Amino acid sequence: MAGGNGPLVQAIDPAALARAAEVLRAGGLVAVPTETVYGLAARADRADAGARIYRAKGRPDFNPLIVHVPDLAAAERLARFDERARALAAAFWPGPLTLVLPLREGAALAPAVTAGLDTVALRCPAHPAMRAVLDATGLPLAAPSANRSGAVSPTRAAHVAASLGERVDLILDGGACEAGLESTIVALRADGTWQVLRPGPLPESRISAILG
Repeated sequence: MAGGNGPLVQAIDPAALARAAEVLRAGGLVAVPTETVYGLAARADRADAGARIYRAKGRPDFNPLIVHVPDLAAAERLARFDERARALAAAFWPGPLTLVLPLREGAALAPAVTAGLDTVALRCPAHPAMRAVLDATGLPLAAPSANRSGAVSPTRAAHVAASLGERVDLILDGGACEAGLESTIVALRADGTWQVLRPGPLPESRISAILG
């Protein structure tokens, strides 16, 4: 866990990944690089772990968290996918696209993660570090950007340490993030409409090329 001189920062290797999985399974917080920015990961099925994210970031608890999953099969256990959602996942996952979809009844997610809404935000990341952590834990991981709310999104481990300090138990140092911009968020609605809720690395033109 975090030490008296600041958070524990480890270069990514098998031992660091095993340590990250151990911390996450115990309900702790781990900052992990993704292809967009560093994410502040916690297991998404435990209310106490989700609450730690909100406290660490100073984030209002009505603001839902993005849940990271390893693949479409894992995503479909948490949300209801229609043809549009599957088409977008086929085109852009793994990658910097977050889909906001209807929450599946009985999904193993803490209500705090979805802020009590009947939708869930899902992303399948491409970065090998986040994928390795997902594989090692076998859990869906809530992982918003690893910074205090309102601060610039972190693209290096040092940014995370400076912003969150000892609020995070472990920082995996994977160097600079490629995109440096948080994921594009697209909401797919039951009435057939869709909306880009947050612009990001994936331009709207590529979304509309698939959805029309």
